[in-house]
Amino acid sequence: MLVIERDIARNVELYDLSLQAAADGVADPQVMALPPKIRSEVLFDRAASGKYLGSIFVMNERGDIILDSRFIRARVGNFADRDYFTFHRDHGNAGLYISRPYASRLRGGALTIALSRRITRANGSFGGVVVGTLSIDYFRALLDGLSVGEHGTAAVVETNGTMITRLPYDRDVVGRDIRNAPVFIQAMSTNEGAFTGTASIDGVRRLYVYRRLAGLPIIVDVAPAETDIYAGWQQRARRLAVLTAVFSAIIAAGSLVLSRELQRRQLAESRLTRLARTDALTGLCNRGTFDETLQKEWKRAHRTRRPLSLLFVDIDQFKAYNDYYGHQAGDEVLKTVAQCLGLCVRRPTDEVARYGGEEFVVTLPDTDPAGAMAMAETIRCAVYDLDIEHVQSQHGRVSVSIGVVTTQGRAGNDGTVLVKMADSALYEAKSGGRNRVCEAQRL
Repeated sequence: MLVIERDIARNVELYDLSLQAAADGVADPQVMALPPKIRSEVLFDRAASGKYLGSIFVMNERGDIILDSRFIRARVGNFADRDYFTFHRDHGNAGLYISRPYASRLRGGALTIALSRRITRANGSFGGVVVGTLSIDYFRALLDGLSVGEHGTAAVVETNGTMITRLPYDRDVVGRDIRNAPVFIQAMSTNEGAFTGTASIDGVRRLYVYRRLAGLPIIVDVAPAETDIYAGWQQRARRLAVLTAVFSAIIAAGSLVLSRELQRRQLAESRLTRLARTDALTGLCNRGTFDETLQKEWKRAHRTRRPLSLLFVDIDQFKAYNDYYGHQAGDEVLKTVAQCLGLCVRRPTDEVARYGGEEFVVTLPDTDPAGAMAMAETIRCAVYDLDIEHVQSQHGRVSVSIGVVTTQGRAGNDGTVLVKMADSALYEAKSGGRNRVCEAQRL
């Protein structure tokens, strides 16, 4: 826009100097007394022959052409009806006047604006005007060099609200009065600035950057459309949105796969933990799990002074059974007895575990001696009632011997004491004939 401003200002200034020279020469009797050809050369310099510039005319006080820069014998014409003539006639010392665009009668209807100055006689009266014409194509060519986007515009407007030209060019817009348009009213508020507004001509919302040319009644504005301004950003935003969506989908898919893998790992770890805590043959808790449970219950009983009972269960003459019936049959007996123990122990806090070989242990928290003996007797009878043949036993069937011990939580800080005492009671039961329940000395 700065280039356009400077170009217009420079050309109008040069053209105005030619008009001033002609006005001063006409007022000089010596110049007017010169031969016509020499007079023409003195009054009119070569600025009037530039591209887009028309002839410079001198008109008398009636509006008749009396001198023509392009012809020694001036063309005939009266232009008293033009705004530039009436303005100077009615206003003294008005300086340079720029007319509204009009269709030139001498240039075949070409759209033109006139730059004019008043001729003032020595007595101060109106003596006519000096007029130079400038084609609208000049302004059109300037604006055509701008890049304002597909929906953008640029315009040259007079400060009285008259449209000189507009990009994209439309002949019907030239000369239109836009002084009541909100965009023009806002542009007139300051000499230069920028604002967002909607054009009255086409209703498109644009960013207007404007400047009033110093010393001239002309405003130049460049107005790219908001849609064009944001088009690049929107395109990048759409690309970014697509990339974000793709990355989000990848992350979501990765998260889903990771979640499934974590679930599988958690499930596998749970299975491993369960296997690590479970006896593979019987499905009961194994020795390690029993040791943890016993220590935990021992400490709780010691802290709360509540009773804790332990049953040590051993299958009678199991080695003889294995030797006679085979190891496979022996494994089936172990599984059957383990299942029987599990059915006898009902409370969630009680735990049945395989201690090793044919030995089992039952942990009974909050169980007094009487309750422990009753549970032991229930287990003994239940196993005996399974009626599993055992020809190597004096009882003729599979039976168990059980050692029972109960503590009130006053014996040291190690549950292994209970195991030793329960084992001693079991030994006593076996020594007494097997298929028996014996209680150890109470702690």
